Amino acid sequence: MYSDRVNTERAREKRQFGHRARLALTPAQIRLMDDQAHAARAMWNQLHDLWTMTPQCRRSLSRMDQTLRQARKEIDWYAVLPAQAAQAVLKTYFQAWRNCWDGRADEPNFKARFRTAMSVDIPQGRDLQIKRVHRRWGMVNIPKIGRVRFRWTKDLPVGKLANKENRITGARLVKDGLGWHIAFRVQTLEPKPEPHTGPEIGIDAGVNLPLALSDGNHQDHQRPARLPDGTADRDKWLNPDEKAKLLRLERQAAHRKSFRKPKERSSNRLHRTYDQIKQLRARATRRAVDWQHQTTTNLASTYGTVVVEQLGITNMVKSARGTIEEPGKNVAQKSGLNRSISQEAWGRTVTMLTYKTARHGGTLHKVPAPNTSLRCSACGFLTPGSREDQATFVCKNPDCGWSGNADWNAARNILHLYRIGLVAIPAAGRAVVRRTRGAKPAAAR
Repeated sequence: MYSDRVNTERAREKRQFGHRARLALTPAQIRLMDDQAHAARAMWNQLHDLWTMTPQCRRSLSRMDQTLRQARKEIDWYAVLPAQAAQAVLKTYFQAWRNCWDGRADEPNFKARFRTAMSVDIPQGRDLQIKRVHRRWGMVNIPKIGRVRFRWTKDLPVGKLANKENRITGARLVKDGLGWHIAFRVQTLEPKPEPHTGPEIGIDAGVNLPLALSDGNHQDHQRPARLPDGTADRDKWLNPDEKAKLLRLERQAAHRKSFRKPKERSSNRLHRTYDQIKQLRARATRRAVDWQHQTTTNLASTYGTVVVEQLGITNMVKSARGTIEEPGKNVAQKSGLNRSISQEAWGRTVTMLTYKTARHGGTLHKVPAPNTSLRCSACGFLTPGSREDQATFVCKNPDCGWSGNADWNAARNILHLYRIGLVAIPAAGRAVVRRTRGAKPAAAR
């Protein structure tokens, strides 16, 4: 009996994930949450100002904590932010510097008022006091705000379902173009998934064809990627009425902005127009993310091994403007391509596939991207001129002559590279293990 219990415990693993829900706030509650978010942003800027002015030998967490506590006593409008949220700002700021020192991110900087996402952290889950009151609605307690309704779209470990292993450890309030949302941090203990026995699949990410699969089961948005004149449709996630409204609002904003003098504060009407534009953009983003979630969940549950390209997206979307001495070429075309790549959010798709394949017992592998779209997947040769255009691949090898969709050809090559163990790639182009910046290789230690 003891061995069965041990096996049961070994078969379970801890899982942490987030769940985002929409809040239903009154106008007074919206003003209070906006004040908290602005106080958190100002506190971040004060910490950054103090950090940069303090000599390096005197920088410490305790010194910053004392300064923060003193500022909350002297500045009245800092009191709208709960003490736990203020400490969360300090911890987040120090974590940003750790990420910079480890080479995972750039240096933290000041947060501007209108270009920064408004957010407030609730680090302690016991303060939330979540309760389900309706089939579609729940209630949550937000410090210094009160009881607030939120949209119930997922069963949460609250009440009798909550215990030491299954509970909500905290939350974060985030504001976007559609209003305030709450993102719960959930910790659960779930059975460890069995190894997925599904087939292997290679995936090539593109612009016209979002996800091309090596077995031909391509995943499309069911929305035209280009307008009738051939240009990329950056608003393909909006319907015609929403596109017309967006165009009208952008013209209205440009007209009102033309009357603003240099260094003059923007009018409230212009800010309201910007808010309406943000709402439409946020709605399009939510539809795109919803498509990504549904598609990646279907792929993770169907295939046991998923193979993707190791893409350097940051380098792919660099501007082609160049400098005054050496101006770039085809700048407008490159900027349009960069917008299309950013809109597809390939990195977010890979991130979703990574944790969803692991949740279903599968695995995700990455292979180097060079020449996957130029090499023939039938004969394996790189013949110049084989890729006739963006969507057509015709092998110019006289002994082959294979033809098909260019993205499908790349997906077949991606899967083939995984199956042969990357032996067809020169050593200079193989993927290498990245180490922390400043760390020496094991042979040199």
